[in-house]
Amino acid sequence: MAFTSSASLCLGIDVGTGSARAGIFDEHGKLLKSASSPLQIWKEGNCIEQSSTDIWLAVCAATRAACQLANVSGEDIASVGFAATCSLVAVGEDDSPVTVSWSGDARRNVIVWMDHRAVEQAERINSYNSPVLQYAGGALSPEMQPPKLLWVKENLNESWAVAFRWMDLSDWLTYRATGDDTRSLCTTVCKWTYLGHAHMQQMNTKNTKAMDACGWDDVFWQEVGLGDLVEGHYAKIGKSVAFPGHPLGAGLTGTAAQELGLCEGTPVGAALIDAHAGGIGVIESVPSSNIKCQEEEKMEALCHRMVLVCGTSTCHMAVAQNKVFIPGVWGPFWSAMVPELWLTEGGQSATGALLDHLVENHVVAPLLANRAASQNISLYELLNRTLESMAREIQAPFVASLSKDVHVLPDFHGNRSPVADPSAKGMISGLTLDSSEKQLAVLYLSTVQSIAYGTRHIVEHCNAHGLKIDTLLACGGLSKNSLYIQEHADIIGFPVILPRERESVLLGAAILGAVSAKKYSTLQDAMKALNAPGQVFYPSQDPKVKKYHDAKYRIFRALYEQQVSFRSLISDALG
Repeated sequence: MAFTSSASLCLGIDVGTGSARAGIFDEHGKLLKSASSPLQIWKEGNCIEQSSTDIWLAVCAATRAACQLANVSGEDIASVGFAATCSLVAVGEDDSPVTVSWSGDARRNVIVWMDHRAVEQAERINSYNSPVLQYAGGALSPEMQPPKLLWVKENLNESWAVAFRWMDLSDWLTYRATGDDTRSLCTTVCKWTYLGHAHMQQMNTKNTKAMDACGWDDVFWQEVGLGDLVEGHYAKIGKSVAFPGHPLGAGLTGTAAQELGLCEGTPVGAALIDAHAGGIGVIESVPSSNIKCQEEEKMEALCHRMVLVCGTSTCHMAVAQNKVFIPGVWGPFWSAMVPELWLTEGGQSATGALLDHLVENHVVAPLLANRAASQNISLYELLNRTLESMAREIQAPFVASLSKDVHVLPDFHGNRSPVADPSAKGMISGLTLDSSEKQLAVLYLSTVQSIAYGTRHIVEHCNAHGLKIDTLLACGGLSKNSLYIQEHADIIGFPVILPRERESVLLGAAILGAVSAKKYSTLQDAMKALNAPGQVFYPSQDPKVKKYHDAKYRIFRALYEQQVSFRSLISDALG
């Protein structure tokens, strides 16, 4: 099939932790149909791995399924955009997978974003106090790429020797689709220590080619033990970069087009990390009544919003016109999400994953899962209804108060923001011998609240250091849970806006494609045209609710302080 510029539909592809998804959008940003395909994953201790071959097959399956469901052909697709987790992909000179696994299994060539094998390497890198670290909240997380690269170099010598390209997953996807090895400013800046503001004078992107990578810091890579990556003008990790949405290569290659069921030459935009795609898919989704400013002030209004991309983990995305350094919060990253604005990125490493872990491992979970299935609702909706019933039964002043005796610290996979402590652990106070359905419901409620307290901590910390957040927008799987969103509104005290299009990451990916196809002159124009608001959750006006959550929040903060104290006591005892 040959690509024609008369096509009007945009395809967004999102590769998450557990599945690859494809969504087809019309010119108004409405999702016509979407489909998903599961991904294989290997977990062994702190090592979590995937296969790029498996991922591409899933992308192709999801794309073909979405087109079939929407009853469209490849000739109807005007553009393609990709988003993905910030996982690390290793390939050889012939693009074949290079293992990153102790097992030696060549299929396992992707270190998944949440893999924490490189904690010791991250600590060592941070000990050098390189100037680039100030643009990463002061310290690199083991979830970022330099620590993972150093781990491979120190532990898998053969893989390090034969790897020809190290790529963020979303960059690998655009490379696999177009043959163009240009990296996105989003991935390189947010996960690789690339200094995007080196390109501040190159903002006229309408007719530009990909830019030579001039934002790498040679001294950083050499002093941390990765100086060999400097060779060939950083050929292995990115010698050219582009703004998100920049058209790559000549569009889809013939091979990729055939595999996807699309047309050769279909425009493909430079990619985004999945959370950042969610950001551009939702951040303009504010009701007009909430925009109390003139047109020239709308950029400033954008800087009062924080997007919560709530899935397996949660990312907290906020932009500013000037760089703001916030300890323990990633960034500021220039043009990593919205061109010309500085991105600040907070996060919680386990949110949806934490709820699944606590709920699904409870003794009554199988019984409740069967009951939920028989009622054709989710397990979490069943728990929400159980909580409402419990509140009525005991005449509780409000549902949230059911958690009065149970307090949770949700750092089961470390604390990403704002204390930036990867060794932090989860804590639960208030357990008894009760293992009933009601006990699970209260534990679930307490955990939801703890996640919201964590977001409150991030928001307060960011505002104390110069941001002006007063409105939250939410997208991702957890945003479909009304109790989860209402607890966030009540606990943080800000309205939480949901977008009209709930699949915001897919929409954000589709926006990248639309910009690459010149459907819009800028990413900002595409966001304004294709974002739209949906339901708004307002904080409770009951002062008792605020007083309750203020008290629980103090307990939440105290739990971490106690953990640090306990850690010190044990360290002294063993020392």
